[in-house]
Amino acid sequence: MHRNLPEELLAARLRASGCVFAEEEASLLLAEAVKRSAETAGSKNLEQMVLRRCAGFPLEQVLGWAEFYGLRITVSAGVFIPRRRTELLAAHAVALISALTNPVLVELCCGSGAVSLAIASRTGHSLEAYAVDIHPAAIECARSNLGNRATVLAGDLFSALPQTLLGRVDVVVANAPYVPTSKLDTLPPEARDHEPAITLDGGADGVTVLRRIISAAPAWLRPGGSLVVECSREQSATVAQLMAAQDLRPEIITSEGPEATIAVGRGPADTGVGTAQAQI
Repeated sequence: MHRNLPEELLAARLRASGCVFAEEEASLLLAEAVKRSAETAGSKNLEQMVLRRCAGFPLEQVLGWAEFYGLRITVSAGVFIPRRRTELLAAHAVALISALTNPVLVELCCGSGAVSLAIASRTGHSLEAYAVDIHPAAIECARSNLGNRATVLAGDLFSALPQTLLGRVDVVVANAPYVPTSKLDTLPPEARDHEPAITLDGGADGVTVLRRIISAAPAWLRPGGSLVVECSREQSATVAQLMAAQDLRPEIITSEGPEATIAVGRGPADTGVGTAQAQI
């Protein structure tokens, strides 16, 4: 039998179910089945994964992990799956934090903790990091991923943080929900059907959560600190205006591959640290 035949058959099944990158997914599923089959029946593991994927479950949930910023991030049901476009957010935060001594990082709407882990993995052991989410499933997942790299807190945005952080946070990052409510039904089924709406729904104009974050951030930032958020390109002008209204100097940064947009707001008395360039 041709050694690649099982993978070819898997790819055909996946393609028939609507998977665009069937060959790549077949390879990943086979590799994951081999990994899981050290003490169990690999064929059973593989068939269960293929059935779930063909039923429309996100590949990352089927595998149990997502690739992000060169890392494997554990993901589970009910937790937002980190997107490759959010690597732009992580990379810019890395550039900002790498220039600081004993920096303090806060990630809001942390989900799996992917952004905090990506930043911590590139910026050394002096980082004091806090990751916040309101979802119990996300809190559990983030704690599993981050271990002792960050303190994971349950709560609604900044309200979860200890008051001792007021005025001393160097960088706040957030990949908050920013899909307008009216557009939720247009999302791919994998997101629409298998990720909690609260992790996607940004309200009527898509910036309801971002507006709250931008309004509260200045009180938590040290002089010259930075707020870095992801948004859509269409929302970027609005987000920049919201930042400027809070005395945060806005800058919009975009990337084409994958398409991504972030807004950076730098607080007054900026020391110039924020001029570092992000490298993915």
